[in-house]
Amino acid sequence: MSRLSHCLIVVTALLAGCSAGSPEVPLGPDGNPDPELTVGRDLWSKRCASCHGGDGGGGSGPKLSAGKVAAKFPDPAEQKQLILEGGNGMPAFAGKLSDSETEAVVRYTREVLG
Repeated sequence: MSRLSHCLIVVTALLAGCSAGSPEVPLGPDGNPDPELTVGRDLWSKRCASCHGGDGGGGSGPKLSAGKVAAKFPDPAEQKQLILEGGNGMPAFAGKLSDSETEAVVRYTREVLG
């Protein structure tokens, strides 16, 4: 096997491993995934999963699945504030995410990750 082929196989495996694990958005009554939750999942996978785990199970950042988000932030506005301002080791995403993107991530963590 050539060195290039070997590198491509390794990179493909790593990318597949990184993208796997973020739960899919459930289908709505119309048979299509909720567009806002889909945006939330995509942003989660790109910006959050590396610290909180693809499924929200934790990593270098705290666990957010299994009701942890709603328990810590009963008011979604408080969760949004933490995302925007950061704190306790979490980077601030103000200026990096639009308001609608932030709302999508909040919904995804609460409704899909649980």
